[in-house]
Amino acid sequence: MTEYVIRFLLGGAVVSAFAMLGDLLRPKSFAGLFGAAPSVALATLGIAVYQHGADYAGLQSRAMMAGAVALAIYSFAVCQLLIRAKLRAAPATLLALIVWLAIVFGLLGVAGGQA
Repeated sequence: MTEYVIRFLLGGAVVSAFAMLGDLLRPKSFAGLFGAAPSVALATLGIAVYQHGADYAGLQSRAMMAGAVALAIYSFAVCQLLIRAKLRAAPATLLALIVWLAIVFGLLGVAGGQA
């Protein structure tokens, strides 16, 4: 139960800090970008370092980076399928999901992560 309380408090503090950073930047749409994912990732890595050590946290951070790169490519692929191929949203996202899976597992394999 203590881990959940620490995760809640640490995650809330980091989310608040990133939300304040997002409020300072222009355009205001950055507030949502900085609000959730980076703060949850940092809180999770902090807990991973504390509980399992730096090696485990390093493995987790490589997986997070692979996921972020794959998400950027996935987003680009969805945009291309929607605009150029004129697909509807559901088929475009499902096709791009295959791209995301290939990219993320490929990056994890190259980086030496566990897939």
